[in-house]
Parts: sequence; C-alpha cells; structure tokens
Amino acid sequence: MLWKGRRQSDNVEDQRGQGGGFNLPRGGPGRLRIPIGGRSGGGMSLSTIVILVVLYFGLKAIGIDPLQILAGGDGGVGPGGGQITDNSGQGTGAPASDEMKQFVSTVLAETEDTWTGIFQAEGLTYEDPKLVLFSGQIRSACGFASSAAGPFYCPGDRKVYLDTTFFQQLDQQFGASGDFAQAYVIAHEVGHHVQNITGILPKFNQMRQQMGEAEANHMSVQVELQADCFAGVWAHFTGQKGILEQGDMDEALNAAQQIGDDTMQKKMQGYIVPESFNHGTSQQRQTWLARGYRSGKLSDCDTFNTPI
Repeated sequence: MLWKGRRQSDNVEDQRGQGGGFNLPRGGPGRLRIPIGGRSGGGMSLSTIVILVVLYFGLKAIGIDPLQILAGGDGGVGPGGGQITDNSGQGTGAPASDEMKQFVSTVLAETEDTWTGIFQAEGLTYEDPKLVLFSGQIRSACGFASSAAGPFYCPGDRKVYLDTTFFQQLDQQFGASGDFAQAYVIAHEVGHHVQNITGILPKFNQMRQQMGEAEANHMSVQVELQADCFAGVWAHFTGQKGILEQGDMDEALNAAQQIGDDTMQKKMQGYIVPESFNHGTSQQRQTWLARGYRSGKLSDCDTFNTPI
C-alpha cells in the first residue's frame, strides 16, 4: 500500500503507555470485562452482562471465542491469547513506532475520505470516529478491555480501540502479514462505526436482547460480515486512487481467512463449534470482503436479506 506522504487523520488519540493504572475485574465470568456495545454504565446485573458478552459483536475481526472467556480463562481466545512477549517472557508494552502511528493515521484518513464521499452522494453527513491507540489495557465507554481482546469499536463513545501489538500477532502467529492486512483490520472496525451511525448497530443491540443464543449469534455473524463488506467497499475506492500495490487485496483476503471462526477455533482448541460462530467462517469473511471490493456498492453489503 502506497500510504507514505498522504494525509494523516487528526482523529487519532495516542494513549499508549497509559494503560498500567487500570485494574481489570477478577473472578468468574467478569475476569475480563468485555466492552459492551451501546451499554455503558447503568448497573447491569451479572446475568445481563454474561448474556451481552456472549453475543457481543465487538471482539470483531479477530475470531475470539467469548464463550471461552466466560468459562473463566485468563484472557481472550484469539491471536496470541494475550500480550506479545519478548525473549525475556515479559510483555513488551512498548509504544508502537512513530511510523506505525503514521500508518494508522493515514489509513484512518483514507476511510474518512471514502465514507465522507459515500455519505455525501446519499445527501448525508459522515461523522468521523476517533481511533485510540493503547497498550496493555484501556477504559472505554463500553468498559475495560485488554490487548487480549484485540481491536474493537465502542458505540458508546464512537471510538475504535487498537493495540498495535495485535498486528505483530496477526503476522507472527497467524500468518497474516502485510500492511494492507492491517489496513483491513482498521477498515473493518470503521465499518462498525458506519453501522452505528446509520442505525444498524443500535437496532441489533435492541433486537438481540429478545433473541435466543443461536439466533443472536446468527445475527452477530450478519453484522460482522457486513463490516467486512464495508471494508471491501473502502478498499474498492482506495484502489481507484492508485495507492494499492499488487498483492494488497491478497493480504487482506488472507487475513480474513485466518480470523474466520472455524479457522480460529480449529487453531486454538482443535475443534470447531459451528453454533458458537459469531463472526463468520473464513470462507464467508473472504466472500463478503471480496464482494464489497468488486462492486464498491453498499447495496451489495446487505447481509441481512441475502444468504450468507
């Protein structure tokens, strides 16, 4: 991706190195408090938290199995299962390089330009999200999260949260290398922001509270695949600018394959549980990412009325 020298977004908040002061809740289902989309504050009961955590769409993009978190694991079951470690076995916790921040800021700027244009074509105004870089753990309007949870979007404050050590995990542990694989991850989270400001996420959050687990998981897959398709739409228009290099989409499609629910479960636990899928299979994720990229049309991203 030919990203250097392009506009960088001013909507990046760098909180790296500031995560050490938060204490994550310990014990039982709340051992790691997963961000709960659109449900900030309010004194929810433990049972409600458990239900929402199981169904929560915000683990997004990285194939974490929330059922294993609720079973009492020390962290999320996803790429790395926790923080990247150096040869000493200690978490690096080091801020990403300035170049990494520049890259993230540039990709975010490209999403801003693309979605602003798409919204203007529909007579609408796009509201830019913020992107928060953090290390270790972070407090959001959706609650606490650690780097083990991977990138996530919080509807409560309309911010994308990213510990860039996830990109190292994506490369070193899951074989999804390349800058455009990283750009796809960011674009997917921004896709959730688009869903939020267009009313899709609020409707989902409302509906899933009246659903059984299987039905809610199915709708969660629809939400996630649509965010993949939106990332593909962004890639379509980014390609028209001439800044994609040969092999960039292959990187993104490989990342989508590596973080499918079936691939992640097989890799992390040795078997798959289809009824627990809430992000989509590797094939589904690749299909919808490619679909958005080929057409560049939001109308082709209707995962709710199209067989997935």
